[in-house]
Amino acid sequence: MLNFCGFGRVDKNVPVARIRDCPFTINFMSAETIQPVVLQTDFPDLEVWASGKVRDIYRVDNERLLFVATDRISAFDYVLATGIPEKGKVLTQLSIFWFDFLKNVVENHMITAEVKQYPPALQHYSAELRGRSMLVTRAEMVPIECVVRGYISGSAWKEYQQSGSVCGIKLPSGLRESDKLPEPIFTPATKAASGHDENISFADMIKRAGREESERLRDLSIRIYTQAANYAAERGIIIADTKFEFGHTAKGLVLADEVLTPDSSRFWPADRYTPGKAQESFDKQYVRDYLEKVRWNKQPPAPALPEEIARKTSEKYVEAYRRLTGAELKP
Repeated sequence: MLNFCGFGRVDKNVPVARIRDCPFTINFMSAETIQPVVLQTDFPDLEVWASGKVRDIYRVDNERLLFVATDRISAFDYVLATGIPEKGKVLTQLSIFWFDFLKNVVENHMITAEVKQYPPALQHYSAELRGRSMLVTRAEMVPIECVVRGYISGSAWKEYQQSGSVCGIKLPSGLRESDKLPEPIFTPATKAASGHDENISFADMIKRAGREESERLRDLSIRIYTQAANYAAERGIIIADTKFEFGHTAKGLVLADEVLTPDSSRFWPADRYTPGKAQESFDKQYVRDYLEKVRWNKQPPAPALPEEIARKTSEKYVEAYRRLTGAELKP
């Protein structure tokens, strides 16, 4: 038997357990690993502001929100039935690292991730929030995802094969899958009515956001990507592409949500980089590859992952954190 969160005793042989009155849904991967996975948060005293594929967001007051990263994982725009151990902590703590790293380039929406500095109403949940949450300033979000690509992979590779261009940007002929591009390109995306990401051209972005805002976001995104990619390269990681989200607060334009994580980026080990094929990765591409292998039709219900896939994915996320920060993940 296992006592978790101090709210009750749970038989560790039960593969999925809901702990009564515990603010998390906990998934035990197996009796051997005994790694709790946070699939859902539940803080009855707090107002739910939004719940996304990975994050649960709570309203603290008119100016502040509480972001909590769960261990949920999505692929092909669906949340899978299996969580990834430590994933929420990696996403939160790596974002905190990058917010600090980039503070001289762009402001961000984070107020603090020190739970002891949270408002009194949140202190009751301090054990559950520690390591996977942050208090942020509410922002008026820009409704466009700012994607920067330094290498050609994923949907960009598929589009290039068909048209020789990506999001309206003509690329050199003869590129191979995973080739480094002559220079990083900005390929914005937005959410279609179906909820799926939809690549758009920069001209389309200008129609939606205006020229001045669009050019500022493009230039800032490429600058952030370049600085982060150069840093990561020194630590043996190629950032092939990444996605930024921005918003407006009293500070002006700020970097928001998560930044340069294995969920929002493609991280490749530099010592295994071989252009001309798909690459090994430190991100959820490993999960996508598995789902392609089992020929999932990308329609609900989303399948569960084998324990081995979940464990290896967790190891990849944690290894990316260690390499990039030079530190161990905080409990």
